Amino acid sequence: MTHLLKDLTPRQIVAELDQYIIGQKDAKRNVAIALRNRWRRMNSPADMQREITPNNILMIGATGVGKTEIARRLAKLADAPFIKVEASKFTEVGYVGRDVESMVRDLVEQAVNMVRASKKEAVQAKAQQLVEDAILDILIPPVKPANGQLGFENEKKDADAELNERTRERFREKIRSGEMDDRKIDIDVQQSQTPNIGIMGGSVDDLSMMNIQEMIGGMMPKRGKKRKVSIAEARKILLEEEAAKLIDMDEVKEEAIRKAEDAGIIFIDEIDKVASARSGNGGGGPDVSREGVQRDLLPIVEGSAVNTKYGVIHTDHILFIAAGAFHVAKPSDLIPELQGRFPIRVELQSLSEDDFYQILKEPKNALTKQYEAMLQAENVGLTFQDDALRELARIAFEVNSDVENIGARRLQTVLSHLMNDFMFDIPDVIGANAQVVITKELVSERLNGLVKNRDLSQFIL
Repeated sequence: MTHLLKDLTPRQIVAELDQYIIGQKDAKRNVAIALRNRWRRMNSPADMQREITPNNILMIGATGVGKTEIARRLAKLADAPFIKVEASKFTEVGYVGRDVESMVRDLVEQAVNMVRASKKEAVQAKAQQLVEDAILDILIPPVKPANGQLGFENEKKDADAELNERTRERFREKIRSGEMDDRKIDIDVQQSQTPNIGIMGGSVDDLSMMNIQEMIGGMMPKRGKKRKVSIAEARKILLEEEAAKLIDMDEVKEEAIRKAEDAGIIFIDEIDKVASARSGNGGGGPDVSREGVQRDLLPIVEGSAVNTKYGVIHTDHILFIAAGAFHVAKPSDLIPELQGRFPIRVELQSLSEDDFYQILKEPKNALTKQYEAMLQAENVGLTFQDDALRELARIAFEVNSDVENIGARRLQTVLSHLMNDFMFDIPDVIGANAQVVITKELVSERLNGLVKNRDLSQFIL
């Protein structure tokens, strides 16, 4: 990961984010600096590494302006474990929601999956060889060569072994080329007998419950079950088993904890929902619960040790990015201690009509490109004229202004309404090799009526 970050300067990080997210330059600059600071910390003198803490970021902006997407793309860029949680799910009015520490456990789980997948790739070739051998042993059991026998019997056994080996190699080639994928064979599949346990009378937290289930699951004997499957399916099943045998899980756990501690990113969305607007008439009702969630979040963000089923993880160097619309509450309504733990505040701008146009046209994963790819699967060409994109952007912006501002998500509903008839008619009415051209006139004809009827657009868009 350090090697990966070394090649990513803040300017390069912003350039990479620009390929997927339009505008929001201030937010991109701040997350790029935060990411580069991780490499700087890991390459600073050892005595200072523990002292340098990440500058956590508070993003302020309406829904659909790119808060989550920036954080998610940043994590993907750095190959870092990433988890998104909603602060509001940790509480309900008067009731305790999920345990706040669960987000750190989820992050470690994500890190373990990432490290395991990476290790699996490293042993893939060896595991495939073992799987081929196992399938060949079922199809053509090996013949042992003659051992210390004399005469004609000895020569016959040697010839049988040689013929058997040649046959096995021919079949190996057929398995590799996929010629035998449909042939059925019997394989033994290991099944762990992990029981589903519930405990009555007394509360048990998530971690204790997982540990109890794992402990009892480990005591139960693993049973092999015979299954008749195609060779193609057998390769998948056996590959998982063989790769798991070749991977050292203790090494995976250690590396995953290290990766989560040094590179993990936790995105806390809807932080404004747990900020209580201070009205001066005393707290009560939901405000007490909201402040309780903030106080639970505080030690995690400040840095604490959290027990997970893979070991203890320290949260001191995890990067926390909090986000919220802050329509009702203000960032200053958060408790002072929590405010102090998010020193970088970034305000994301609402999207303009021109931003919508660029979102439809420029990003690698633009909605228009997604529709083109889907129709390509049906051998149908799709083209959006530039005027049509401008008109779509205008309509989406107008509906956002009149009904409810949901940011770039409005483009999905507008495009979906525009394209639904085509998606339904392909391939029955519009056959293969056809060309669909979206013009400004077509967009106006299909969408303008809905925009004018505001009552209807509230339900449809």
